[in-house]
Amino acid sequence: MTTQIQHTADEPSTVLTETIPLDWGGARLDQAVARLFSDYSRERLKEWINQGHLLVEGKVWRPKDRVAGGENVTLEIMLEVETEAKPQDIPLNIIYEDADILVLDKAAGLVVHPGAGNPDGTLLNGLLFHCPDLKNIPRAGLVHRIDKDTSGLLVVAKTLPAQTFLVAELSQKNVYREYEAVVQGSLVSGGTIDAPIGRHPSERIKMAVISSGKPAVTHFRVIKRYRGMTHVRIELETGRTHQIRVHFAHKGHPLLGDPVYAGRPRLPKGATAELVHTLQSFPRQALHARRLTLTHPVSYEQLSFESPLPEDFVQLLNELDLDLKGG
Repeated sequence: MTTQIQHTADEPSTVLTETIPLDWGGARLDQAVARLFSDYSRERLKEWINQGHLLVEGKVWRPKDRVAGGENVTLEIMLEVETEAKPQDIPLNIIYEDADILVLDKAAGLVVHPGAGNPDGTLLNGLLFHCPDLKNIPRAGLVHRIDKDTSGLLVVAKTLPAQTFLVAELSQKNVYREYEAVVQGSLVSGGTIDAPIGRHPSERIKMAVISSGKPAVTHFRVIKRYRGMTHVRIELETGRTHQIRVHFAHKGHPLLGDPVYAGRPRLPKGATAELVHTLQSFPRQALHARRLTLTHPVSYEQLSFESPLPEDFVQLLNELDLDLKGG
């Protein structure tokens, strides 16, 4: 028997689909979906299963039912409309805006969403001040996030249909996101890092490459090699938490300045005092969301945006260039 998912107009939702891997056969449904949808707590997922918001091959299952592997799972997430965050007059560098979306260039150091230790003063608070109607959209229209100390481009939906469309585009890998980073060590050539990412088994604030993690794929190309550092261009195929930072640390080339995954910078032999100071004092992970290409949710026009490298990133590259030239 197929059960229809029902909800009222004032309960916005978004739908996610996944396939249970074949080698998970025999696992309980609640255990399997906790691994598939790791962004949500086990308690919340179990509640959604019991409420009929999760379908397995179009049918409602119980949390204790066993999966065979290969089943198609559909989860309708009942989103909470943003009501608690307060509007705050925070400067926003908006580079494009219309009735449906806005694209902004986030400065490093600005937290995207309120959370533990950051109850306000975030990008979301600024968005609610700039566009009060965003209070009616889950997460104030945020479609994706970048870390506090990552700079660059973000798209925000101004209506629920626009948000639903863009979230689906992201999940279907139809949104192009390109980053630039400076990583430690010398990368000989570009390539692809294909390694699953999940919550670190012992350090809960960190993510890690683990066998039980969600698929994560990062493509990269070398822009320029320096002494002990490499400037790379990165394209995300998936969008896991801390994906770029975790993948390059796993590869043995952590991002310069990353306080969580990198440790102290590796200084090239004979580095000038100026370069040593620049590398040791760089205040954040050297990561910038440079380009963003997406399909407009209403006009279906292809839109592309580019953000210039911020001043601290440019100064870092200048110092590395001087060192490379022996200056």
